[in-house]
Amino acid sequence: MNESNDAPQFPTYKGKPLVRCGDVIYYGSMQDKYVVRLEIKSKKKVQDMDIADRVTIQLMYTDQNIRSRKQIIKSSEKNGLYLAMDIADAWLTRALAE
Repeated sequence: MNESNDAPQFPTYKGKPLVRCGDVIYYGSMQDKYVVRLEIKSKKKVQDMDIADRVTIQLMYTDQNIRSRKQIIKSSEKNGLYLAMDIADAWLTRALAE
């Protein structure tokens, strides 16, 4: 698949794009059937940095024609962004393989 040079270059995790807006991170491509939404619910201070503490994970359809309540397939909450990203990747990989 060729991408044009004007396409925005997003950071990736395990080959899938990460798009952040405030405390919400979308993992996956909006062109796919599913995407994972991660929302940072709370942060803790470690030295002088804010680190994600509680993170909500939602596997959801990207189809805009589905009502927003019906878009969410599964949801969970984890402590820490690292664990949340691990689960997000597992859920998205399994969902896209169907």
